[in-house]
Amino acid sequence: MTKHRFERMHHGEVAIDLCFPCQAIWFDEFESVQLTPGGIVELFKLIHQHRDDLRLPLGNPLNCPRCDDKLLHGLDVAKHGGKFNYHRCLQKHGRFTTFAQFMIEKGFVRQLSPTEVTQLSAKVGIVRCTGCGAPVDIRKDHACTHCRAPIAILDADAVEKALARFQHAETRRTTRDVEALGDAIVMRERAASHQQRQQAETETGLIDVIDLVSAGFELVWQVIRR
Repeated sequence: MTKHRFERMHHGEVAIDLCFPCQAIWFDEFESVQLTPGGIVELFKLIHQHRDDLRLPLGNPLNCPRCDDKLLHGLDVAKHGGKFNYHRCLQKHGRFTTFAQFMIEKGFVRQLSPTEVTQLSAKVGIVRCTGCGAPVDIRKDHACTHCRAPIAILDADAVEKALARFQHAETRRTTRDVEALGDAIVMRERAASHQQRQQAETETGLIDVIDLVSAGFELVWQVIRR
C-alpha cells in the first residue's frame, strides 16, 4: 500500500493507505470519519484516476497490517448509499475496505432495490460482487453469498448528488460566518466590560460606569449587519 494525505476535519492531515492493484483502502481507527468533505472528493478523484490499473484478487484471509491478526468481516448501513461491508481489526487498529464499498459508504454508488435486481436478472444472470469479486447469480440471490454485500450500481445521478453534497459541505466548512464571528466578538467584549464594571464598583463604589469601547463595538456591528 502507498500513503496518500488528505485534509483532516479540524486541522492537519489524514494519511490513508491505498492499494490500487487490490482496489482497497486501509483506514486506521476513525480516519474515515476524519476526512473533510473536500478530502472525500479528492480521494474519489484519485480512485477514478486509477480505475484502469491492473487488478489483483484479494487475499484470503485478510490480515491486519498492524498486528497481523485475521480481520473480521462486518456490515454497516450508510445514510445515502445503503449497506456496505468491510473487514475490521479486533484490536481496533482500523478497517480494510474496497474502493467499491467506500463509494457505497459515501453515497457515490447506489444499492439496487429488490425490484431493480429482479428486473436486471431478466437480462443479466451473473454479476460480479463489488465487495469481494465473487460471481453472484442475481436470478436467485440479491446479495453475494460469500461476503453478503448487496448488489449495487454506479448511478450517474447518485455520483452527481454525492459530489454536490460534499462540495456544498466543504464550502460551508471553509467559509467564515461573518455574522457569527461578529456576535462572538460583541459577546466577548460585553463580558469583559461587565467584569471591569464589577471591579470598578468594588474598588471605587461607582455605579453606572459607561463603557464606550463596548458601546462602540455594538454600534459598529449594527452598521455592518445592515
